[in-house]
Amino acid sequence: MEDIIQLLPDSIANQIAAGEVVQRPASVVKELMENAIDAKSRNVKVIIKDAGKILIQVVDDGCGMSETDARLSFERHATSKIRSSDDLFSIYTMGFRGEALASIAAVAEVELKTKREQDELGVFLCMAASQLKTQEANACQHGTSIAVKNLFFNVPARKNFLKSNAVEMRHILDQFHRIALAYPEVNFSLYHNDTEVYNLYAGKMVNRITAIFGKNYRDKLAFCQEDTPLIKIKGYIGKPENAKKTRGDQFFFVNNRYIRHGYLHHAVMGAFEGLIASDMHPFYVLFIDIDPVHIDINVHPTKTEIKFDDERTIYAIIQAAVKKSLGSHNLTPTLDFQTNVNLDPTLPQRQQFPNSDTSAFESGGEKGGSSSSSGYTSSRPYEKSPQEKRNLSNWQKIYEGLEKKAIEENSPDTFDFDKELKGETSEQTLTFESNANNLGKQPREEGKGLEAKPSGERPSFQVNNQYIITPVRSGLMMIDQQAAHERVLYDKFVVSLKNDNGTAQQLLFPTTVSLQPADFQLVLEIETEIRNLGFIFELLPDNRLEIRGVPADITNENEQELFEGFIEQFKNYQATLKVERETLLARSLAKRSAIRTGAKLTAIEMNLLVDQLFASSNPNYTPDGRPTLVMLPLDKMKDFFEKPDFLWET
Repeated sequence: MEDIIQLLPDSIANQIAAGEVVQRPASVVKELMENAIDAKSRNVKVIIKDAGKILIQVVDDGCGMSETDARLSFERHATSKIRSSDDLFSIYTMGFRGEALASIAAVAEVELKTKREQDELGVFLCMAASQLKTQEANACQHGTSIAVKNLFFNVPARKNFLKSNAVEMRHILDQFHRIALAYPEVNFSLYHNDTEVYNLYAGKMVNRITAIFGKNYRDKLAFCQEDTPLIKIKGYIGKPENAKKTRGDQFFFVNNRYIRHGYLHHAVMGAFEGLIASDMHPFYVLFIDIDPVHIDINVHPTKTEIKFDDERTIYAIIQAAVKKSLGSHNLTPTLDFQTNVNLDPTLPQRQQFPNSDTSAFESGGEKGGSSSSSGYTSSRPYEKSPQEKRNLSNWQKIYEGLEKKAIEENSPDTFDFDKELKGETSEQTLTFESNANNLGKQPREEGKGLEAKPSGERPSFQVNNQYIITPVRSGLMMIDQQAAHERVLYDKFVVSLKNDNGTAQQLLFPTTVSLQPADFQLVLEIETEIRNLGFIFELLPDNRLEIRGVPADITNENEQELFEGFIEQFKNYQATLKVERETLLARSLAKRSAIRTGAKLTAIEMNLLVDQLFASSNPNYTPDGRPTLVMLPLDKMKDFFEKPDFLWET
């Protein structure tokens, strides 16, 4: 029998190894930027074309390489970082295995230009599929320039697995952020398709954070520092009120290397316990300086995982440091986390009424005009009709005399709702323009028996500017106005996405929105769907867009807040739910644009919302499964007023 085990050729072995190191264009960006940092560069320039599929180039002003070192750098396990196994436990550099360039050259075309400061000429090398194509002297500036072209050109299967340009670019931005945060003393710039995305100047850490995430982050940060014999901690944490439901703005660096560590993240979350909701995530950028002898970074090919020899002690130190920072800055919770994360904090959560004031039952409100800008309302002031005023007067008459100690039992007018309202209500049924009307024609089983009376015959009122109370045949129905509106809007947006014809309302004054580069790439990825929802906007340079129209039936005076909140909600859903993109978009916009708790509605608005709810595909629940209404049956109400059995006993 012949021998069947053979040594693999270097080209195949390199392709296999490249699968661990080079997973997508962002992997190449990470490796090349880390090499530039290890070369003591003060300026690093990253050039990207077509999200790295065509070109990834990193130019630095580091120490450069000799001709021999340049050629040897493409060999497997060739490194200048370690000489013995003991060096593995004293590593401060980013790279040390000598795999990066060999793996990249195995699946791409690589051009290298490098020159040391003391040399008159540099060297130019061209590699393709691990084969040396060109090596010659070159007149270039000191430092190194590496251009990676046509990634995965010789591995079509790997190339087919790459995502869209917008998705791949977001991964590149993630890697760029991590390295740029780790080295605020280095100048970084990033260009995509000849457009400048970032130009970060060397400076303090707080300046680097605001340059990456936005100037508004400056007021959201609290400095954190702790020095112990084991570790030193320094960085910034976000204030509790600025926590988000989406993860991704949490950064741990150990000896300036970005890591993921669930145990240490739990330590930070424990420090925020009681200050933020359990499903919220605070912002933090924390640097841990520790002797390399206490850690092992050689546990994962991407080197983003790390092991500590005393995790419990480090856990306690980090948690204590964060708690100390929170305490020293007097950071206390200012949000009511019982409500939606999308809540406008300017709206009151509860409105107190005097005990004898009947205004709580006035469905239209005394002030007449449109309700809060984030409420479900028309755009012009509303004047009560004489008919509504008579209805309101009837409701007030029902409660007249309740302060008296006794009520005549034989009074024919006592609490006769039908008699009080009979003949006084309008016979006209409200009509409204909404795509939800068409959805009501679909057969459904849920909600059967809960049909409400026609709008003109149904008196409705608000409780706590949060719930709509309306009578139905079988009793009393209590509706959560925010949940109901969310269901109505969701159905409308689903139809818009399905038919590619969202209705928009033009803005009198367009609004310019500045986004983080990662969010701007996300907008590019879902641009078609956003337009189908009804947004009208124009893309501008510098990660900006001009909003000229928003979906119809949305009342929100702050279009920038609406759009940014919509993108943030979509990111949250995208990270936690595995459903179709169109469903996520419809749910995200419905959640962000629904009326809020605290919005006062008129009688017409309440009845309109109830009608739209029962015309929706599923009146009983929101898109994420929360109940929209609760029934109080007549027999249950009767039980409330039955005389207890023990009172009959003698």
